[in-house]
Amino acid sequence: MNHPTAELTSELNAVLIAWSQGQPPTEHQLQQLADWALNDAPAVWGLSAENVNEALRSRANLLQSFCGTMDSRRAEFPLAGHWADWIVPMWRIWLPLAQRLDLQQRALGAPFVQGILGGQGTGKSTLTQILQMILQQLGHQTVGLSIDDLYLTYDERQSLQRQDPRLVWRGPPGTHDVDLGLQVLNAIKQADAKAQIELPQFDKSLYAGQGDRTSSIRVAAPTIAFFEGWFVGARPVADAVFERAQTPLPDPIITDTDKAFARDCNQKLRSYLPLWDTLNSLIVLCPEDYRLSQQWRQAAEHGMKAQGKPGLSDRDIKAFVTYFWKALHPDLFISSLTLGIHPNSSGICPNLVINIRSDHSMGSLRVA
Repeated sequence: MNHPTAELTSELNAVLIAWSQGQPPTEHQLQQLADWALNDAPAVWGLSAENVNEALRSRANLLQSFCGTMDSRRAEFPLAGHWADWIVPMWRIWLPLAQRLDLQQRALGAPFVQGILGGQGTGKSTLTQILQMILQQLGHQTVGLSIDDLYLTYDERQSLQRQDPRLVWRGPPGTHDVDLGLQVLNAIKQADAKAQIELPQFDKSLYAGQGDRTSSIRVAAPTIAFFEGWFVGARPVADAVFERAQTPLPDPIITDTDKAFARDCNQKLRSYLPLWDTLNSLIVLCPEDYRLSQQWRQAAEHGMKAQGKPGLSDRDIKAFVTYFWKALHPDLFISSLTLGIHPNSSGICPNLVINIRSDHSMGSLRVA
């Protein structure tokens, strides 16, 4: 079973909320929680019949510590509603993931860089923010960096577009300052506890939505850094993939022009490999159907319009999302990562693949 039934969720919700408030479960309820954990994804968290109860009690201690701060930190929580509305993903994924990052960083004895890959709407930023909040309870200093913060400046991208008119939007490989990213991540990995780190910032609202880099910010050196983006960790496929006339490429890579663009983006992806090699591990947020990104983007734009804010038309959204699929198609670049085919030079494959359902909830978990 990959997730509890509705009935079990309802029952366990009450048990977990009570435990978060200091009321431990009965032996029967603890056994229910143990059975759930052992039937869900035990290999991901290293659970066995022998250690599950101890692991759940340790998780509950962190749950109590974290939830005890939520009234004063409610504005930081990135999801709507009360924290108790999110008790199941908190218990099932966020808390044990934070615990694992804590152990990994302490074993490393140096700053730990966690990559998070996911397409539009998969929840990269939300996951990053929640993990940062929990890790603070474990004594960590954390920072979050997006690949969007590494975009070339507006002037640089204008010059790039004059050289290659196909780069109509920022985002594909070649529109980022890889050297800047290496500088930042290496500074993080080499910093001592008292150091200050400069993080680049990018304002997407500038130049009528085309965006530009702004002043960097100085932050305390982190023990754990999150680096997230829509192709963070993605590795190039063989050039022959784009040359096999008998094997069609996934839609919307249809025309010879599409294939040439996809091939060129694949080649540019090679320059990002040194950046990926700074990662200590990688999480992939993998939607059950990559086309959900378009639906999620439409829903977000419709929501903004309902609030009186400007938003893209459905036609523009389709063109925007299709553009990214033509650049780096999920079926070509994400699938190989979720199968653990492409380790980096340090031998790191995705340490966790999280399936994202159509309602944005987290489904099955597995180690690639």
